[in-house]
Amino acid sequence: MLFEDSLKSAVAEALHKLYGHTIAPSEVSINLTRKDFEGDLTVVVFNLAKAVRMNPDALANELGAELVQSFDKVNAFNVVKGFLNLSFKNENWLSELNAFVSNNYPSQVANTNQKLVVEYSSPNTNKPLHLGHLRNNFLGYSVAEILKACGYSVAKVNLVNDRGIHICKSMYAWQQLGNGETPASTGMKGDHLVGKYYVEFDKLYKSQINALVEQGQSEEDAKKNAPAILAAQEMLRAWEAGDESIVSLWKMMNGWVYDGFEKTYQTMGVDFDKFYYESETYLLGKNIVQEGLAKGVFYQKEDGSVWVDLTSDGLDHKLLLRGDGTSVYLTQDLGTAQLRYNEYQFDKLIYVVGNEQDYHFKVLKLVMQKMGYDWWNNLHHLSYNMVDLPSGKMKSREGTVVDADDLMQEMMDEAEKITRELGKIEDFDSDEAANLYSAIGMGALKYYILKVDPEKRMLFNPAESIDFNGNTGPFIQYTYARIQSVVKKGNTIEELKGKAFDVATYALMNDKEKMVVKSILDYPFALQTAAEKYAPSIIANYVYELAKNYNHFYHENPIVDKSQLETTAFRIYLSKVTGDIIKKSLLLLGIQVPERM
Repeated sequence: MLFEDSLKSAVAEALHKLYGHTIAPSEVSINLTRKDFEGDLTVVVFNLAKAVRMNPDALANELGAELVQSFDKVNAFNVVKGFLNLSFKNENWLSELNAFVSNNYPSQVANTNQKLVVEYSSPNTNKPLHLGHLRNNFLGYSVAEILKACGYSVAKVNLVNDRGIHICKSMYAWQQLGNGETPASTGMKGDHLVGKYYVEFDKLYKSQINALVEQGQSEEDAKKNAPAILAAQEMLRAWEAGDESIVSLWKMMNGWVYDGFEKTYQTMGVDFDKFYYESETYLLGKNIVQEGLAKGVFYQKEDGSVWVDLTSDGLDHKLLLRGDGTSVYLTQDLGTAQLRYNEYQFDKLIYVVGNEQDYHFKVLKLVMQKMGYDWWNNLHHLSYNMVDLPSGKMKSREGTVVDADDLMQEMMDEAEKITRELGKIEDFDSDEAANLYSAIGMGALKYYILKVDPEKRMLFNPAESIDFNGNTGPFIQYTYARIQSVVKKGNTIEELKGKAFDVATYALMNDKEKMVVKSILDYPFALQTAAEKYAPSIIANYVYELAKNYNHFYHENPIVDKSQLETTAFRIYLSKVTGDIIKKSLLLLGIQVPERM
């Protein structure tokens, strides 16, 4: 909070002066003043009153009077039930605003010596991306951009899960049922075509299970003995053995998926500095497993499978390598973590992965610790909760997911519909209009998802997300476009052209203007907090408050008034700065800002 440190020192000095009581400034508790009270910062005096044996209200009033006299930034105070609310002089806010703008909106507020790696997306190549992947990609991209804005060295990486039993399920189903279909012959995106056969496998598998149960097998045995699953397992063993026909089929179908993913990522507006592929890293994990086995960190069962005993850590026994020699996700993650540390020497590797994998990442860190890697605690799981739909939870294998491509297109179509209904784009050419629909639709989608704390489960409501009023992306985008119109109009005033304007000497700032100034100056603190907590929701809700405060100011104050040139100059200046911070904030969320709407 602005002025917080100097205010704490001033309170400590006032306590000593008035009562001879000495405390460290760090012992003074300061909060932002509640919006329903008058003031900027609030001193919590209850502990102080106890220390000097005074009634809290009496102490607050005496402290307030002393601070008005001795602390030149304060010009007024009030006391509400033991809370000392302080108002700071306008010139202090304006001076801080002037310095903030003069220094080009400084945002480098963290330790810039640290190297961070952010892993997000991590798709499987057996299906297209869905609504859950949208939260993952938007969150990972935004966290990386926020950390970069704070001055960290950040690498954005994507680990593609391009091998394993789930991939073989799609491959087997296409081999048996596909009749040679390709993206070219069907007109389907490659990831959609492969996903179709993942669903087909599940249908075939279930029918075989039912048939075996009818023949007298238990359901558990039927699941193990169904021909489709046995064939997929054999296909995985053949792949790991390098069978040319299986590897060729795998390469072809994965190639289809990568083409589809690339288009989806472009629409999402996310990017990566490097792609890793599980097929290229899982053997590294096997080497670590063998090393741990030799050290006695792991143990081997009679069937040849390798395990780690984590019972002393409050967990259980965890499989590292199957009896047939095939690897599991943990095997691959061990190898990939080591590879990335060798490449980046990272201070933090941030895995953006859903909370259903909380246990997996606890195990990963414990295994790395037991193996003696001194950087094991640099691994951080950014766990996020699920996105629910009005119709319930998504299930990929049953084909009931909300496809990311379809949802993004629906959002852009809805943006077009609403924009046309508002009738404000008659002079837009087709490309400009298309870009606007994309910006609004994707802005609505990203903002609605990112404004929710990552740890919270959320229900996605498309209609609510694209509303041009309230806490939405389009509302903030429209505020930015309105500001650009205001600034453009202000720049046409001949009387202000070429005249220097010193914001620090402006003496007429009212409460609505002050609220906007305070919101602008909160930007570095919102950014720092968002970086510390890996929470883009903090930036999202910050920029909404800024846009809301600007709109309150805009509706109650004429911006351009030629009879009051100094006031007009200040309000144009304030509008421009607000627009700049809105743009910075939205770009951190991966949201584009149309210059006009």
